[in-house]
Amino acid sequence: MRTFFWLLLISTGSLLAQAPQPDGAGLEPGTLPNQWITGGPVCMEMQEFQIHQYNPDFYILRQSGCTDYEKPFLFLIFGKDKAMLFDTGSRNARTRETVDRVIERWLKVNSRTEIPLLVTHSHRHGDHTAGDAQFKDRPNTTLVAPNVEAVQKFFGFQSWPEDVVQLDLGSRVMDIVAIPGHSDDSIAVYDHRTGLLLTGDSVYPGRLYVAEFAEYKRSIHRLAGFIEGKPIAHVLGCHIEQTNTPFLEYPVGKMYQPNEHALELNAANILELDKSLSGMAQPKRLALRDLTIFPVNREVSTEMRDVRKKTTEADLKMVWGK
Repeated sequence: MRTFFWLLLISTGSLLAQAPQPDGAGLEPGTLPNQWITGGPVCMEMQEFQIHQYNPDFYILRQSGCTDYEKPFLFLIFGKDKAMLFDTGSRNARTRETVDRVIERWLKVNSRTEIPLLVTHSHRHGDHTAGDAQFKDRPNTTLVAPNVEAVQKFFGFQSWPEDVVQLDLGSRVMDIVAIPGHSDDSIAVYDHRTGLLLTGDSVYPGRLYVAEFAEYKRSIHRLAGFIEGKPIAHVLGCHIEQTNTPFLEYPVGKMYQPNEHALELNAANILELDKSLSGMAQPKRLALRDLTIFPVNREVSTEMRDVRKKTTEADLKMVWGK
């Protein structure tokens, strides 16, 4: 596998070292859990969110499959001047309650009484925006609407999607990269302090649903160019649908995933994805080791709904005893 990725790097021309020395690349370190909660095996024992501290200023929240099979990941990032929540979760979750609890504890640890909150999104789909209403009346909070026009205006894109713009939370600069294709407003966020690249539903270990193939192809190529030479600690998407067995995924609608893939991918996965797409004249399904290119149309959507219904019904009997 290492040989494959080395050949891939050569073939793409990406030979720039990401750091001159193996000294941490000047990045703030963090940790990821050995395993995330999923959705069972007994839902009465599960919290709505798993809260994980990557480091003292970067938190990852994973919604339990017992609330919704999508099980999305949310990211809460603290700068000196403000905090940013990246996505608000899927259906049936008390996201604000969880986020407020983390912020309250962060303020206490940092001997502060308040910090403004910015709420934005990886993209506009409901499993990433369902919690928005909980933040509309929250004091000292800016909520960016999940649509292209609002995203362009707030972040200051002059030429969408070619621009790379920056957001500063206060001694914490993040690059915002437009990557439409899964959704027309999809963005990626690169955090300079940790080297974490947040890619939403555009790159993650699972089914990469491609709505607009040509646009998605261009976006991944642009993302591959963006990461060249940058220290990328981890690539973090918003779902896990892959098992820890190569080339094998869980069916759509699966609540309980005891043997799922790790959340984190890396720069080589993006380069591999870009190379695979570049050789694809027409959209087609293609399973890579850690993810699957998954173009969608009406027929595919109908097929997915049928599978989701059967899978979810079976899981409900197991985790809730229904």
